[in-house]
Amino acid sequence: MSEPQKYSRFELAQRIEHLVLIISFTVLAITGLPQKYSLAGISQAMINLFGGIETIRVIHRLAAILFVLEAVYHLVAIGYKLFVLRLEAGMLPGSKDAVDGIQETLFNVGLRKELPRMGRYNFKEKMEYWAVIWGLVIMALTGFMMWNPIFTTQILPGQFIPAAKAAHGAEAVLAVLAIILWHFYNVHLRGWNWSMITGKLSRSEMEEEHSRELEEIDSGQAPVQASHGEYRRRMRVFVPLALVGSLLVVFGLYKFVSFEQTAIVTPLNVEPGVQIFVPQTATPGVVPSATPIASAKQPDLAGAPTWSGSGVDQLFANNCSQCHGSSSGLSVSTYAGLMKGGMLGLDVIPGNPAESRLVTIQSSGEHPGLFSASDMANVIAWIKAGALEK
Repeated sequence: MSEPQKYSRFELAQRIEHLVLIISFTVLAITGLPQKYSLAGISQAMINLFGGIETIRVIHRLAAILFVLEAVYHLVAIGYKLFVLRLEAGMLPGSKDAVDGIQETLFNVGLRKELPRMGRYNFKEKMEYWAVIWGLVIMALTGFMMWNPIFTTQILPGQFIPAAKAAHGAEAVLAVLAIILWHFYNVHLRGWNWSMITGKLSRSEMEEEHSRELEEIDSGQAPVQASHGEYRRRMRVFVPLALVGSLLVVFGLYKFVSFEQTAIVTPLNVEPGVQIFVPQTATPGVVPSATPIASAKQPDLAGAPTWSGSGVDQLFANNCSQCHGSSSGLSVSTYAGLMKGGMLGLDVIPGNPAESRLVTIQSSGEHPGLFSASDMANVIAWIKAGALEK
């Protein structure tokens, strides 16, 4: 009995590219959603599993870099196929895709006897493809804004940071749901598609999903191959452009991830005479000093606020311990854990609130466990007094 006929669908490079996409997207999902829903029990378990909030953020950003690099490669591959090989831009949507969608819907509800004849890429595959492109653009823009909030707020109103955070999280949820509900059903549940593993499709699969392409193959239609001389001429134009373009994009990505150290680790550049924090309401028992924090002198330790005496320990327990409990990153459960700092260094610098990352994070306004104005004034007073335990 002869083997069933197979038709080439994806090259090895395309299958590897798809694998990289799976890895980067999955890591982004399992490290990003716990941060979005950080108060949920399963999210806290995931954060601790990855080694704490600081570690999971680093992993999330590394996956984002991999995702963007894969997109750069994909752009170069598209350019090669369109300019050098002069293949059809089969992923561009057209009016026929809308008609195919309507006809397949009618077929699914029993109002049409046969499926529409679709080409190499059907309307469902095009929808998924452009959803990935749209998601990449949204996630890259909002990710840049959150990754570089200080620069962003120099050219845009500060409200864009929480707006970017909301859009980033909503698009992430939408993308994960689309993969689970749409992609998994069409590619794995309705009928397992092996083409991204083997690179080939059977004749029956081609007849169902790509019957128009199958007809073209059976009739002997094939893309016109360029002559050797024409191919070399196109490559002489394409290679320098692709190389320069790729280097520019990679350089832009490098600036993307290193432009600033982000609101998490970037200390505020406080000018003399400027207070870093001005509470809206006075804190009972705490008299804010009129002396700028950046130039404050060492206060008298007699009667100074302490870790437990002024309730600072309870502030951290109530606002921060869910994410920074006993994980291997920053731990605020004890005085020693807080003063030890996390993977990114010290979070509290006694006597210097302006250089303490804790103050910087809270002042950014985008951290999940924000202190109230009065609580923040209490913490600043404690740090300024030397961050004493007793």
